[in-house]
Amino acid sequence: MPSFEDKPLFHSRKIVKGTTEKAWLDRKDPREKWVTIIPLIGILIGVGVAGFLVWDGLRTVVKHSYCPVIDEDWSKGFDTKVWMKEAEVGGFGNGEFEQTTTSDENAFIQDGMLHLKPTLQDDKLVTSNGSLINLLSDGTCTSAAKSWKDCVGMTNVGNGSIVPPVKSARVSTRLGAKIKYGRIEVTARLPKGDWLWPAIWLLPVNNTYGDWPRSGEIDIIESRGNKPGYMQGGSDMVSSTLHWGPTTSLDAWWRTNVKRAAFHTSYSNGFHTFGMEWTEKYIFTYVDSRLLQVMYINFGQPFWTRGQFPLADRNGTALDNPWNATGQVSTPFDQDFYLIFSLGVGGTNGWFQDGQSGKPWVDSSPTAKLAFWNARAKWFPSWVDKGDFVIKRVRMWQQKGYNGC
Repeated sequence: MPSFEDKPLFHSRKIVKGTTEKAWLDRKDPREKWVTIIPLIGILIGVGVAGFLVWDGLRTVVKHSYCPVIDEDWSKGFDTKVWMKEAEVGGFGNGEFEQTTTSDENAFIQDGMLHLKPTLQDDKLVTSNGSLINLLSDGTCTSAAKSWKDCVGMTNVGNGSIVPPVKSARVSTRLGAKIKYGRIEVTARLPKGDWLWPAIWLLPVNNTYGDWPRSGEIDIIESRGNKPGYMQGGSDMVSSTLHWGPTTSLDAWWRTNVKRAAFHTSYSNGFHTFGMEWTEKYIFTYVDSRLLQVMYINFGQPFWTRGQFPLADRNGTALDNPWNATGQVSTPFDQDFYLIFSLGVGGTNGWFQDGQSGKPWVDSSPTAKLAFWNARAKWFPSWVDKGDFVIKRVRMWQQKGYNGC
């Protein structure tokens, strides 16, 4: 059978070749041009409006100038004019289980980086009745209060109390560097290990508005060394927080707390840059890029208003507003703060929730530290690989207009 292509084409004998009318070529609808013109006008208007909005936004953004305060890469060793190793045994108000030391065993520079390393306490100090760690007598306690609680620990076999079962480190710029508004960037690898508590944070140089938390605390990041998947967030999760309130029981941290998970990895697998930008109008934290914000707090209202605090505490004592006199919405975050790196272990303040993921102690127990020590065969092996908190670089800038900048 012949195909369609094989058949001759149809030709009419009544139509002379070349005389066929093509009316669509001779007659044009004047409205047709607007089909093209109107969309083009819309596109041009949209581009113009977008350009104006971007220009207006950039015009209104305050471009802060900064003075460098710290640019530390540890190439010159541990500069004691800037950094100090803090030594205490009292748990820093959180019931933490570590003794922070000034020893190179727990804070040292290796391969051009600062390492904070957790280690086991001397077995004899933990298990021998009457064993004493007295940082007052040897003059190493760095607690401002120099209190017995902060500086002295003892083992009492009879009641199950023990000296801190582990040693670790806390390094700060308390004596060497501070900022009032500015920026901080810390490039670090967080530790991996059960019940480890790494943090990059700031405390006020002076408790201008009273004891904690009245004078504030800025946590750039905190994390837990437990494996990813840990209920409260393990090494794959960081959180940023502001602490503030009229009393310890009314710390309103939960109103200014935000978490960020790592994307298909953990913060202990590699180095990340943890940053903060702080001005008179806002504070925000970020990971690796200022576009990847963790916490953003606009100082758009006084913190007393933000906190919605009651008129009295649980005991019926009237509460006062410790920040009212300044007239600043950023108070108490309007004073000099210094930087801290800490590697805590355990604790009894709820950072590690009771009854979850095999937690070997109960916060309310008077023998919590002993229970933790007795479970060391389970948690200590998890510290062996990447249990160090490693800080590669630290940069701090002071915003212009303060502290001589």
